[in-house]
Amino acid sequence: MKRAAKRWITALALGLLFGLGLGISGMTQPDKVLAFLDLTGAWDPSLALVMVAAIGAFAVVFRIARRRPAPLLGGRFPRLPKRPDGRLLGGAALFGLGWGLAGICPGPALVDLGAGLGDVAVFSAAMVGGILLHRLVGAGVSGQAPPDRVAPAPEAVPGVIRQGVR
Repeated sequence: MKRAAKRWITALALGLLFGLGLGISGMTQPDKVLAFLDLTGAWDPSLALVMVAAIGAFAVVFRIARRRPAPLLGGRFPRLPKRPDGRLLGGAALFGLGWGLAGICPGPALVDLGAGLGDVAVFSAAMVGGILLHRLVGAGVSGQAPPDRVAPAPEAVPGVIRQGVR
C-alpha cells in the first residue's frame, strides 16, 4: 500500500476514533462542558476523566514517538518550544475564554457540525473566520511567520506538488 493511502486511512481511523470518543464522553454537549467549567455552581467533574485519559494516552504515545527519527508515515516532527511564550499564553487564554463562554471547542464543534446541529454552524464559521483573521494579521502583530506545516509533506498528498496543485 502506498504511503499516501496509509496516511489517509490513518487519518480516517483516528478521526473516527476521536469523534466517537468526544460523543461518548459528552464533550459535544455544551451544557455538560459548561457544568464542568462551573466550579462555583453545579460542578460536573466527569470531563476531568476525559482529560486525564487524553493526557495519559498522549504521554505514552509522545514518549514512544520521541524515540523515533521521524513519524511512522513520513514527514518530520515539529520543533517544540523550550518554554511557553507570550503567543502561546495569549492564545491559550483566548481559547479558554471562548471555550468557557460557548461551552464548545473546535473538535466537538466539528463533530456537532457533522451531526447537523444548527447553532454550531455559526460557531464553526466564526471559528474559521478567526483562524483566517490570524493568518492575515497575526504574523504582522507578532512579528513571526505562521508555523510551517510539518506533516504530511506536500508531495505525500495526492495531487499536490511543491509548486502548487497539479
